[in-house]
Amino acid sequence: MTVRTSAIVIAAPASGSGKTTVATGLMAALCRRGTSVAPFKVGPDYIDPGYHALATGRPGRNLDPVLVGAHRVRGLFGHGAAGAELAVIEGVMGLFDGRLGVPDGTGQPADGSTAHVAGLLGAPVLLVVDTRGQSRSLAALLHGFATFRPGTRLAGVVLNQVGSPRHEQVLRDACEEVGLPVFGALPRRDALAVPSRHLGLVTAAERGAAALAAVDAMATLAATHLDLPAIQAAATPVDPGEPWTPTDELQPDSVTPAARFSHFGSVVQSLSPVIAVAGGSAFSFGYAEHTELLAAAGATVAVFDPLRDEALPAGTAGLVLPGGFPEEHGAALAANAALRSEVAALARAGAPVHAECGGLLYLGRELDGHPMCGVLPAVGRMTPRLRLGYRDAVAVTDSALFATGRRATGHEFHRTAMEPAAGMPPAWRWSAPEPTAEGFVASGVHASYLHTHPAGQPESVARFVAACTRFAADRQGLGVPSVPR
Repeated sequence: MTVRTSAIVIAAPASGSGKTTVATGLMAALCRRGTSVAPFKVGPDYIDPGYHALATGRPGRNLDPVLVGAHRVRGLFGHGAAGAELAVIEGVMGLFDGRLGVPDGTGQPADGSTAHVAGLLGAPVLLVVDTRGQSRSLAALLHGFATFRPGTRLAGVVLNQVGSPRHEQVLRDACEEVGLPVFGALPRRDALAVPSRHLGLVTAAERGAAALAAVDAMATLAATHLDLPAIQAAATPVDPGEPWTPTDELQPDSVTPAARFSHFGSVVQSLSPVIAVAGGSAFSFGYAEHTELLAAAGATVAVFDPLRDEALPAGTAGLVLPGGFPEEHGAALAANAALRSEVAALARAGAPVHAECGGLLYLGRELDGHPMCGVLPAVGRMTPRLRLGYRDAVAVTDSALFATGRRATGHEFHRTAMEPAAGMPPAWRWSAPEPTAEGFVASGVHASYLHTHPAGQPESVARFVAACTRFAADRQGLGVPSVPR
C-alpha cells in the first residue's frame, strides 16, 4: 500500500514576514534528521525553488492554479511529492493574496493564493508572523486570519523576529488566547538575510557556495528554534488522486512527434531531436515539468550555459531560452561571441526557438549597450518600472508553439523593456491591465516576456518538439513535409 505524503503549508500575513527562511530552514533541518522532504512553492516564483532544491536535494516545484488550472494542482503535487514522507509548501505574499482584479463572488480564496492551494490540497497552514512592533495585538491578527475563510485551517504559528524572552512570553500568551499553538520562536537577526535586487532574492544558481552556506544557516536556525516533531505531527496526509505524469498529459491529443510523423517511415519516427535548454546563472527561471514534458514528447534535452559554453550541444535542432537575469551578466554574455553567433545562425536557419523574458533579451541586438545575438530587431534596457502580474493572452501569429487564436494565461515579471516591444507580427495580445501587443514571431522563433507554465500548455510543448523533429529531419535530407497542425 502506497503511503500518502503529508503536507504543511508555510504562509504569512504579508510578504517579508520570513516565509522563505522558515520554509527553507524547515526543509533542510528535517532532511538532516533523515526525513525525505518534497519542496513546493505557491505561485509563479522561480527563485525560492532554487533554495528549496538545495535544502532537499529534490527539484523545487511550483503549484499555481492560475497558470496550470486548479484541476491539475493535486496531480502535480502527487508527481512532485512521490516517495517523500513530507511536503513543505511555501506560500506566496500574504495568506489570502491572489490574483488581482479577478473578483471571486463566491466567498472562496482568490485564484492562486496560498489559501486557495492549501484548500485544494486539504493541507494545514503554519502562519509565520513578523512580531516586531506588536505584543498582545497579535491575538487580534491571528483571530482574523483564523476566521476570515472558514475552509482555511491554521495549524499554528511561528513567531519570527522575537526581541526578548519577555516579548516571546507575551506573544505566546496572545496565541493561547485564540487557541493557536506556537511551533517555534525565532530571534531577531540580520545574518541570514539573502541578498536581493530588482526582482527579489539573488538566485541560488548565482550565489554558489554562499547559497549553500545560507541554506545551512537556515537549517541550523530551524533546528534550534522550531519544534520539528510537532510540525511533522501537524502535517496532514494528502490524497493527490491520480498523480500527474508528462506522458499522460501528452497522450489525449496523440501529439507526440512519432504520432505526427507516423506516415513517414521508421527513420523519422526514431528521431529524437536535440533541444538545447539554456541554464546556469543567467538563465535559471524554469519549471521542472518543462524538461520532463520535452522528454516525454520525444526530445533529447541537453542543458548548456551561455556564460561558459562556446558552442551549442551537438546536433541541436531546437532551442529553449528561459528567463533569468541576463541583465546582470550582460558583459559576460556579450564576451561569448562564438555562442552568440551560433545561436543566431541556428535561428536564421529556421530552427524552433522558444525564448521567454531573459531569453527574449538575449535574442535582441543589445542589452544595456552589450551586444547580444541579434536575432530580433530590438534593444533591451533596464527601466525603473516593474511589470508584474498574470496576463490572459491570445496568440495572434502561428508559431512553433502556438496556433493563431490559442489562449494562454501567463505571468509577466520584469524591469527591463524591449524597444520595440513587439514585432510585426507580435506573439501575443492581451487587454488588461491595458491593451498590449507583445513579443516576436519570426521564422521558428517565438520570443516574449510572457512566462507560461508548460504543464498548463502541454500541447505547446508537443507542437514545439514536433517542429524540432521536422527541422532535424529536413537537416538530414529526409524531405518530411510540414508538421500537421
